[in-house]
Amino acid sequence: MRVIKLGIISVIVFSILITGISLFFPSHVRISKAINIYAKKDSVLAEVKDARRWKKWYPGFELTADSSFSADGVMIDYTDPLKATYIIINRPKSDGDSVIAATVNKGQLGNDITWNCISYPDSNMNERTELVTLQWYMDFHLRWYPWEKFSSLLLEKRYGAMMEQGLTRLKARLEK
Repeated sequence: MRVIKLGIISVIVFSILITGISLFFPSHVRISKAINIYAKKDSVLAEVKDARRWKKWYPGFELTADSSFSADGVMIDYTDPLKATYIIINRPKSDGDSVIAATVNKGQLGNDITWNCISYPDSNMNERTELVTLQWYMDFHLRWYPWEKFSSLLLEKRYGAMMEQGLTRLKARLEK
């Protein structure tokens, strides 16, 4: 009886300790990657805004078969059969330099994906290209659950390489 009582108390104390430590982890995590592309700003934004073009550069989308788009191509309903993930692309911000997408995962809080396009006015090499920096942010909103907080330590490793691969593919596609 003493051993069972000690085991239950140990589990409770250990759970409280783990939860307490996890509360020191941030609830918002941002992963950011950027790349310089020699192309017109409009062509870069066109690739990012049109979700139908994502299959050509966004890692993982080349495998998707069932996607539905709105009439103007601004919205995608992508379902990952294993995770039940839905991605919705919102309209670009009013300044026209950003595109925001939101992911909704079954049983989790949504994540925000943002592409910000910065052009440099004096970088025109010719009338067809200019230097453009494309920044890609992924914002993760976490609940207080210890397993979500501890899993946030691996987000950079999980998504960072995928983001770099996507930006490299996009650069190669636009600089042809």
